[in-house]
Amino acid sequence: MATNPPSGDDRRHGAIRERSQFQGPSGNWIKRNAETGRFMDQKTSGGRFKGVRREK
Repeated sequence: MATNPPSGDDRRHGAIRERSQFQGPSGNWIKRNAETGRFMDQKTSGGRFKGVRREK
């Protein structure tokens, strides 16, 4: 997981390294676990996931 110092400011510094995202055929962004390759979540409200790296 990405670190979050100083504690208490409620924001993340840097990307989450164990996850990636890509745009599926339907146009929705899909989040994938980089270690296992399993799909974690699909965003239906539009836009990308924040703080998650994109696959090429």
